[in-house]
Amino acid sequence: MVDLKVPGGIYSIIAGIDIVRACNPDGSGTYYVLEDNLRVPSGVSYMLENRKMMMRLFPDLFAEHRIAPVAHYPDLLLDTLRAMAPASVNEPTAVVLTPGMYNSAYFEHAFLAQQMGIELVEGKDLFVKDDFVYMRTTRGPQRVDVIYRRLDDDFMDPEVFRKDSSLGVPGMLRAYRAGNVTLANAFGTGIADDKSIYPYVPKMIEFYLGEKPILQNVPTYICREKDDLKYTLDNLADLVVKEVHGAGGYGMLVGPAATKAEVEAFREVLMTNPTNYIAQPTLSLSTCPTFVESGIAPRHIDLRPFVLSGKTVQMVPGGLTRVALKEGSLVVNSSQGGGTKDTWVLET
Repeated sequence: MVDLKVPGGIYSIIAGIDIVRACNPDGSGTYYVLEDNLRVPSGVSYMLENRKMMMRLFPDLFAEHRIAPVAHYPDLLLDTLRAMAPASVNEPTAVVLTPGMYNSAYFEHAFLAQQMGIELVEGKDLFVKDDFVYMRTTRGPQRVDVIYRRLDDDFMDPEVFRKDSSLGVPGMLRAYRAGNVTLANAFGTGIADDKSIYPYVPKMIEFYLGEKPILQNVPTYICREKDDLKYTLDNLADLVVKEVHGAGGYGMLVGPAATKAEVEAFREVLMTNPTNYIAQPTLSLSTCPTFVESGIAPRHIDLRPFVLSGKTVQMVPGGLTRVALKEGSLVVNSSQGGGTKDTWVLET
């Protein structure tokens, strides 16, 4: 990627930004950016399907309230992808690249391809010739100009990354470096997902943009730093500790919800490899009425709006609200038993 000029200078064409509202003792709330997802953010299909289901089940509510639509997201996504195609292409061909049907997000890959009216492909459906990417079709090879990849970097090109990958396309990086194909998102964007980068984002905003961030980050202790590690170890039972490379709610400790034995076991892991962890205060996340087995009850939530960055920055007025369905739980990830809700933005 050294010296590679990505189209428009935009590395993350599609971003999912996790936002939480922390309840203050006086009843007010403070919004924080909890996490950035700039590699292969997922979940937008649930935003669209949740809206369809709510409109079907509660049509009267939509008749009574002016709820901003989200159904045009696939159109915005396709327009954004095509707008970022190589400059020499007039009618770009875009595809969605999936690892295959055994991937946990395969439904979303197929759904978005169908909604955008473009092909869903696996690595074996593509090949590189003369530094151009082609798709195998029944009518012969067809050039591909934009790839919305749902495949991690390591598997994308066995020529330069994992040589045992059968999911990627040999020569993909050569075509990318030659400027003959656009990848959404670019190689390397996963570094911004890393939780050890997260504490520095406000400083990046000030340095590069000369602005103060509108939304603050959650206060974060970087365990590779001596003072932060000491504070974390002294207050482990009150903090949330996360792996810097972790995702999906795995490899973390929620101190207030853990037993003494779990806290002490995690202390040993943390002391063994402190550079692998960050710590944050346990926020009192806002809740939303949720229908569970016992009836209507409060459950903690966060919000993931999806941001499209192309010639302009665009969003639909909504997002993916994730719900921690277990009583008292702060972990909203679907892999940890979380659910989702439709998200309404009312039009004035």
